[in-house]
Amino acid sequence: MDSLTQAVLGASVAGVCAPAGQRRKALLAGAMLGTLPDLDVVIDYGDPVSNFTYHRGFSHSLFVLAPFSILLWLVLRRWWAPVRDAPLPWLAAIFLTLMTHPLLDAHTVYGTQLWWPLTVPPTMWSTLFIIDPLYTLPLLVGVVAAAGWPHARRSTSLIRAGVALSTLYLGWSWTAKLIVEDHAKAALAAMGLEDQPMFSVPAPLNTMLWRVVALSDEGYVEGFDSLLIDEGEMQFAAYSSDLASLEAATDVWAVARLRWFSRDFLRATVEDRRLVLSDLRMGQEPDYVFTHVVAEMGNPHWKAIPAEQIPLNFSQRALGETWRRLFAP
Repeated sequence: MDSLTQAVLGASVAGVCAPAGQRRKALLAGAMLGTLPDLDVVIDYGDPVSNFTYHRGFSHSLFVLAPFSILLWLVLRRWWAPVRDAPLPWLAAIFLTLMTHPLLDAHTVYGTQLWWPLTVPPTMWSTLFIIDPLYTLPLLVGVVAAAGWPHARRSTSLIRAGVALSTLYLGWSWTAKLIVEDHAKAALAAMGLEDQPMFSVPAPLNTMLWRVVALSDEGYVEGFDSLLIDEGEMQFAAYSSDLASLEAATDVWAVARLRWFSRDFLRATVEDRRLVLSDLRMGQEPDYVFTHVVAEMGNPHWKAIPAEQIPLNFSQRALGETWRRLFAP
């Protein structure tokens, strides 16, 4: 999720756990801890594919954050008076603030390596878009109110109300996803694609319009489902992908890494004898956020080249068309 959301979630968790007399300190500390795991973005791993696929890695691992939170608590208990005065509430605040960050990130489609260093694919529950005001606003209102009136009797109640509302919205996102996937599975079965890998993801800034992608023998299909207006069978459009080249180039590290990271949800094209891979999970046809040039045709096999990321030309018109799809078929 975006940094603002992670900051207000961290502040909310710490604000609920810490003693009332330390409210402002807890809000500030929680906001800082809530964004700490995302500092891995400053690490340059050497190439665009590595930077893309190692983000949300070790810094988001539950195996790392759990012991780190205890170590941090031990250090702060020795050197910072608020923790020394109320050690157990602050242990809960530090532990839960750090642990909720990757768990919330796992609700987006990007992929979060919760179990690093295990080599299982990143977790992508994909029930929320990376920015969702309806999730963030209740937390933000509660934190701002509590920061403005930290000693008010109701400050804790305001924070708890914000956490409760955002959690209810998170629960709704799971419900919406299940509804959409039921629609999608029925339509895909009619197309003979019931056994193919599939994912669903909400459109930007909402959980009422969803995009569904399923792989096929020729490439993939893409469809949209609006929970506001759509009735009847979900409609999909089919697109081709150069699956033969993708398979032939798997020995190239960048190709294998992207296939693992994306769970094979990739569009493969060959342009000027170079293999171009687009991550189907982020964006929509024909524009994708993460597109990389990863290999070059040798004689006779694909060979590795320095990976390049092709920048996305963001189109406000495309975003507007997506939003119109929410209200009109």
